[in-house]
Amino acid sequence: MADIQKERDWDKQMAEVDRLLKKLPNADPTLGRGSGAEPTLRRPAVAPGVAAGGGALYGAAGRLGTWLKVGLGVLIGIGVAPGVWPYSHGCGLRVIFYLLGVTTVVAAGAWASVSSWRRRLGFAHVISQVLIVWGILLMTREVLPRVGAKAEALWLCPDVPQPR
Repeated sequence: MADIQKERDWDKQMAEVDRLLKKLPNADPTLGRGSGAEPTLRRPAVAPGVAAGGGALYGAAGRLGTWLKVGLGVLIGIGVAPGVWPYSHGCGLRVIFYLLGVTTVVAAGAWASVSSWRRRLGFAHVISQVLIVWGILLMTREVLPRVGAKAEALWLCPDVPQPR
């Protein structure tokens, strides 16, 4: 086995590898090892500021879209606040629709959170996390009194007797 390794001409084999690599498109045969004369430059696979899919991941359009998602979540979060929500939500379909609105706040917060995380927008991410917590607090405010052995509130409204 030692005789085989001694007989190899590494320069010839590396020249053959370089020749084959030159046939590949966008190949740099000196990548990873210096040729001695010129420094090896590494080119990025994707241009800076452009996503691999061609979209503007870090561009102004991406940031604007993230802030629109955060703004939408904030508006919905304000709209379902206890003093702002225009309808009673004591029981029946009204509490179900209110909980759908609160679930929308959590979903908008999660949507904005993922978008802000990908675009590295710290303040937008904090606001979206606050939206998620706000939605969960509003949801627990309505759900907890209706579950458990000592449920004080009702999910469905009792039937109102008809006047005779």
